Amino acid sequence: QVQLVESGGGLVQAGGSLRLSCATSGRIVNINSMGWYRQAPGKQRESVAIISSGGFTNYADSVKGRFTISMENAKNTVYLQMSSLKPEDSAVYYCNAVDNIFGIRHPYWGQGTQVTVSS
Repeated sequence: QVQLVESGGGLVQAGGSLRLSCATSGRIVNINSMGWYRQAPGKQRESVAIISSGGFTNYADSVKGRFTISMENAKNTVYLQMSSLKPEDSAVYYCNAVDNIFGIRHPYWGQGTQVTVSS
């Protein structure tokens, strides 16, 4: 059983910073990518940042230049450094990992961590 555990969320003022962490446990075969998604009340879940095992990154336009995703491959741990936070960044942030098992991708999700940015 693979588990993802997020930490680092909280309440911060606009313009502030937060760092989210996501640690995996359980039997991971071959991480293909890890990433962060978020979901605000009444909105669909959206991709925030994704990083491949090879280090390639992809960011939502709304966070480019403000957020940085990084991964420790040996630990299957992913981080999201968030700076210059805005109230519209407020959401539940979910960690995602995609495990590649014999060519089949298996996605796993964390339970989410709340990020609230006050104006």
